[in-house]
Amino acid sequence: MSAGGAAAAPDTLASWVDPTRTAVVVIDIQVDFAAPEGLLGKAGVDVSVLTPAISKAKALVDAARSADVPVIFVGLQTAPETDSSAWKEWMRRRSRTPDEEMAICRVGTAGAEFCDPKPLDGELIVGKPKYSAFVGTRFEEQLRERGIDTLVVCGITTECCVDCTVRDAFHRDFHVFLVEDACAAYDEEVHQGSMRALILNCVIPVTTADVKAAWQACEPAALRAKAGA
Repeated sequence: MSAGGAAAAPDTLASWVDPTRTAVVVIDIQVDFAAPEGLLGKAGVDVSVLTPAISKAKALVDAARSADVPVIFVGLQTAPETDSSAWKEWMRRRSRTPDEEMAICRVGTAGAEFCDPKPLDGELIVGKPKYSAFVGTRFEEQLRERGIDTLVVCGITTECCVDCTVRDAFHRDFHVFLVEDACAAYDEEVHQGSMRALILNCVIPVTTADVKAAWQACEPAALRAKAGA
């Protein structure tokens, strides 16, 4: 107890990411972004640079499932009717042909499918039309309904959809832990620069090993809490 008699706030990673309040959020690890046969891979982007981070994301998801932490998969899902005028004009001003990247992660195509890790039956999937998982979706409401106030985030790419999602999460008063070795960009300097900006402003950086160790430490408490619910 503190001097004033109030309980001290939790101050360990194990308490911050306790399974009773936390979800792992996996962002955009989809065929068009991450697989050689996807749209970007076919366009000549070296998607192999993402492999180490995706491997860590898979390990993180495995650890979450073992600790009974919910795993939420967020993926871009586009359609012609969601191709906004701002997006089209931005593409034009960058001197790209209108269809060059417009059809990325089209609903119902193989390119929109998740790579590995993949969702299991019953795990929440959030399809988003924009960069942020909170724009044009019920993501915030779905988190609140599940009693989740803490997000452990991984995925691609650090400077784009990860960045937009974690900033929006912070603005909505979620506690955000960004797993830096389970996130990546196509350019390592871009990844590192984005991490520095996010750490400065809205996230707590952690590693996959940090989070796995925290869940191992707090799992018995979580199980006791569930048993008493």
